[in-house]
Amino acid sequence: MGASVPEGGGGERPMMAEINVTPFVDVMLVLLVIFMVTAPMMVTGLPVDLPPADAPPLEAPDQELVLSLTAEGELYINDTPVSVEELGVKLGAISKENPDQDVYLKADGSVPYRQVAGIIAAARAAGISKVGLVTRPGEDE
Repeated sequence: MGASVPEGGGGERPMMAEINVTPFVDVMLVLLVIFMVTAPMMVTGLPVDLPPADAPPLEAPDQELVLSLTAEGELYINDTPVSVEELGVKLGAISKENPDQDVYLKADGSVPYRQVAGIIAAARAAGISKVGLVTRPGEDE
């Protein structure tokens, strides 16, 4: 009784000890391109030079409302430009829809305090009770 030989001759193939990494590299390159394209889209808001402050960061809610005031005096609600005259009306409508809405004000560090105070006053007059100022963490100039 001899050893059985598989039909077709040739014997058994030796096991392959190498791993083919080409599909893995292809998938990684595709993911890299996807992340490179989508990463800039994940940053929201406008570029504003924020003043520094030594305060711990607050946890932002899911649906935040950000007022941005640029160095040129342009005012935005999230990414939508708005005039100072329209601000009270728009914030009043937002306040009626959601009375507990928090508002975050990102004002450029070079903007006069009079403008910042005017925006805070307009938000308060519109019924927004919680207005927070956004600053850079801990870098004193």
